[in-house]
Amino acid sequence: MLDETPRLRMEGISKSFGGVQALRGVDFEAVAGEVHAVCGENGAGKSTLMKILAGVLGGYEGRVLLEGRPVRFTGPREAEDAGIRIIHQELNLVPHLTVAANLFLGRERRKGLFLDDRAMEAAAERMFGELGTPIDPRARVGSLRIGDQQMVEIAKALLFDAAVLIMDEPTSALSDAEVARLFRVIADLRARGTTVLYISHKMNEVFTIADRVTVLRDGRLVARARREEVERAQVVRWMVGREIAAFEFEKSGELGPPLLELRGLTQRATGPGRPALSGIDLTLRAGEVLGVAGLLGAGRTELLEALFGAVPVASGEIRLKGQVVRFRSPRDAIRAGIALVTEDRKALGLFPDLTVRENITLVELRRLAGLGGVVRRGAERRAVETAIGRLGIKTDGPEAPVTSLSGGNQQKCVIARWLLTEPLVLLLDEPTRGIDVGAKAEIYALMRRLAGQGMGIVMTSSELPELLAVCDRIAVLCEGRLTAVLDRGEATEERIMEAATRFLDRASA
Repeated sequence: MLDETPRLRMEGISKSFGGVQALRGVDFEAVAGEVHAVCGENGAGKSTLMKILAGVLGGYEGRVLLEGRPVRFTGPREAEDAGIRIIHQELNLVPHLTVAANLFLGRERRKGLFLDDRAMEAAAERMFGELGTPIDPRARVGSLRIGDQQMVEIAKALLFDAAVLIMDEPTSALSDAEVARLFRVIADLRARGTTVLYISHKMNEVFTIADRVTVLRDGRLVARARREEVERAQVVRWMVGREIAAFEFEKSGELGPPLLELRGLTQRATGPGRPALSGIDLTLRAGEVLGVAGLLGAGRTELLEALFGAVPVASGEIRLKGQVVRFRSPRDAIRAGIALVTEDRKALGLFPDLTVRENITLVELRRLAGLGGVVRRGAERRAVETAIGRLGIKTDGPEAPVTSLSGGNQQKCVIARWLLTEPLVLLLDEPTRGIDVGAKAEIYALMRRLAGQGMGIVMTSSELPELLAVCDRIAVLCEGRLTAVLDRGEATEERIMEAATRFLDRASA
């Protein structure tokens, strides 16, 4: 039975950024030993509210009470000292430092005048043991896959005991096995009396681990309820303010000729923890949405990088509209009509110092330029306005900093950039990671619309229901090898998982 005395209370919290009102008089409370889910669309104010609590943001109206005492933090260090820690959605790690150094950054252990690296590495190893994640504390963070980096971020927050732990989309880059381990850790934290504030767009996660649910929309508190007193559909309605149709799309009709053909595609491993690709045969037809499934490390991202010319192909053949192509760089792929929306939006997709306009038109400036190479501002403005309208990007305008947009709208900017190139083939690597249900529905509809116009789309996703809802066929990878290609009518979660673990099962037999 939960202690109903609030450990945390936030009263009348309001916050604006320039002319944009992010929070409007929000009240929020949480008790000890509960997992409290905070839900809402991108831009609803969830992360802003949590960043105020964690001392990341100041300049707000209202007050925060912790254990009944008013607090107002001037920075994250003060919040941490008071027992509040946050795991950010966008990774906040130093890539050139080791894993252990990142965990203890700012709180290093010392032996006299020198850093006690051995003690920090041992503590890190114990923490990863508890998480069930075999990550080398001495490895450089920049060399890790994004899923492992996410586990480092989680370990960083768990290493120091916290009374309140904020998790902002912590599973966005994790495999199913890693998610299960994280949920066991959360259950242990709940049993120890920790208050876990859990931000997620994934209703299955919310209804698996949360004790209570609070919903924000447009910066306002909409509803609060115990998990057992509300249904998923009701939470979604609170989030978006309308009914969301089930993500069910008609299978494409008559498909066009083959756009992209892979024959025996083989690629060597390009780094530690990154799989090689071996002998992949696959065809993408015009007007088709082809999904790529597999566990973390199966080779999904590596396949898309090979198709985009980002990594060299060791052997095999790639044909585009029947012609053999060999891309020496992404520039060659772009010129041939292939575009890639990367999984890691922050590191590889966005240019944070540029505006919405600059982010969208970056790769097409040559086409938008007139004589002398000077960009025709009128043409650029029309292209950007068309893109903003086409994808429903919520922004103050083309000149707004791209960092002022929510995560979902930042992702739409990246997609808009590549659609300006008018690609034949669009590669989407986890295109809805960290995006709310409303934005997901819009991106799914956009994909089906593009396919209906004859474009070929290849998308990877860790969420099997997503692939089953939107794709015509699903290719399954395991350890860099193609284990199945399932038509939509025959694909099920069970069949996909069987194919995704085929060689793993043999290895453990």
